[in-house]
Amino acid sequence: MKHLLAVTGQANSGPGERQEMLDRAHEFLSGTGVATADLVRIDVPARGGGESEGPMRGDLEAMIPLLQSGSLFGDLPGLLLVDVQNLNPGEAQLAAELLEQAGEVAVALVCFGTLPAVVLKVVKAVGEVVTVRKMWERQAGDWLRAELEERQMKVDPEAQAALLQRFGTDTAGLGQALDQLVEHQGKLTAEAVLDRFRNRPDEPLVHYLDSVSAGKAGDALRRLADFLTHGHPLVLLAALESDLKRRALASSSETEESFRTAIKARSDDRRASRLWRERGRIKDSSFQKALEALVRADRVMKTQPEEVHRVTLERLTVAFSRWYGGRG
Repeated sequence: MKHLLAVTGQANSGPGERQEMLDRAHEFLSGTGVATADLVRIDVPARGGGESEGPMRGDLEAMIPLLQSGSLFGDLPGLLLVDVQNLNPGEAQLAAELLEQAGEVAVALVCFGTLPAVVLKVVKAVGEVVTVRKMWERQAGDWLRAELEERQMKVDPEAQAALLQRFGTDTAGLGQALDQLVEHQGKLTAEAVLDRFRNRPDEPLVHYLDSVSAGKAGDALRRLADFLTHGHPLVLLAALESDLKRRALASSSETEESFRTAIKARSDDRRASRLWRERGRIKDSSFQKALEALVRADRVMKTQPEEVHRVTLERLTVAFSRWYGGRG
């Protein structure tokens, strides 16, 4: 096989990263000369899904003749296999064997998570692996400015900030929003953006935690509202509890190495480095107050009507911002 690419990303990749991964795969296949009509896309079902009477589930069987025989007409056929992380062990083994023996066919694998080891071995031997890293908001801002320039759209900084507030790192959603706004008449204001696009589907909790950590209660409340559009309150409580425990460990650890060992952090975990730098900023009394507040909030979430959940989380957010900011 001469044309094999695996595009990998994190298991929790957001819409923007997923779109970039698919775009990379399509660019590779197009660059090898695969015509749209000769491209076969197969999405691997989740484990436990799909029907199977043989070594592969029925959804995947189309790849077998494609990889074994290629094209009958001389054109370069292409295979786009998406969600490769869902292959079961038997399917991964068979796929690896087919890829290793394949002839003139271009294949792009898209994996949200860990590529099966047997498949990875083949890709490294005869193809290439590229990784799409998780996008941060600063990178999304750079992407947005470049896209606006390419589209020759004039959008003032306030409106750009509003777009990022609504869509975050979801560059796929940002692109669709720009498609809608390209025909906008007159000056595009931040208010117009916020009014037109009301939901932010991918607000990651890390941004909320960063705002709380910085003691920015107002920003944290906005990010709380964004998260609750689609997120569950108990998930947010769990994130706060985990962050609090890690900070407590940082305060009680003698060295950064022992702290990283305690929380099982990788050497390149930037968040662990930040927590270590910020140790000692929170008072011992504040740790105790924060833990008691989490217990009370958890009890409210599990026993009280939903009408009081939001105000409870808002109060908790303001309190944590004060404690983390060293003001409580």
